[in-house]
Amino acid sequence: MEPGPDPSGGSGGGGGGGGEGPSSSSAAAAGAAAGPSSSSGAAAAAAADPATTQPQAEAEAMEQQAMQQGQPSRYESQKRRDWNTFLQYLRNHKPPLSLGRCSGAHVIEFLKYLDQFGKTKVHAEGCGFFGQPSPPGPCACPLRQAWGSLDALIGRLRAAYEENGGRPESNPFAARAVRIYLREVRESQAKARGIPYEKKKRKRAPPTPQTQGGGGGESSSSAAAGAGEGSSGAAAGASDPAAS
Repeated sequence: MEPGPDPSGGSGGGGGGGGEGPSSSSAAAAGAAAGPSSSSGAAAAAAADPATTQPQAEAEAMEQQAMQQGQPSRYESQKRRDWNTFLQYLRNHKPPLSLGRCSGAHVIEFLKYLDQFGKTKVHAEGCGFFGQPSPPGPCACPLRQAWGSLDALIGRLRAAYEENGGRPESNPFAARAVRIYLREVRESQAKARGIPYEKKKRKRAPPTPQTQGGGGGESSSSAAAGAGEGSSGAAAGASDPAAS
């Protein structure tokens, strides 16, 4: 939540206006001098506010609030539309296909069927623009569904299948054949468009200051120091004539 203006700055200006003679002018000058500090304080407060620095958290909170109010989130709405589209595809299939008989091969047919509605230019190997990310001119290569769109679609349909009573072990959207097909689409589009798809590497947590090896080193060094002190004390006792 954005912090409001500093009430002290505004009240200082108003109080200065209500004074008399030179005291009023000096109060007004003090209020003007305090203005930048109050604005910088408000900016610092806004920067320190976690709500302003975490827009993703705000978006998630808004989606949760919309779901509590009975309004589905954008993800849920898109997932429902994708599920209805797939069910309509099964009804129009020749011969008609039931959901229980659907396999990974039928899912791949559905993905190929969606290519006719794609908007991504995928150059053929014989095209002069093959492998160029920014071709200088048009070509006759067909439009296809982008790999990222297909991958996200399969993720939503996989979740919708189980939410509608399907068993995870028989989920056709999680079939190995579908994963292989998506990988082949990704590799072929990367070559044709000259845009490599790289996996996002997970950031590893930085090592803690006190590791197991470091702790062992400290303990061994302290033990060595203790042994050195004990040996020096024994040598001192042996050289002391009173002890002898």
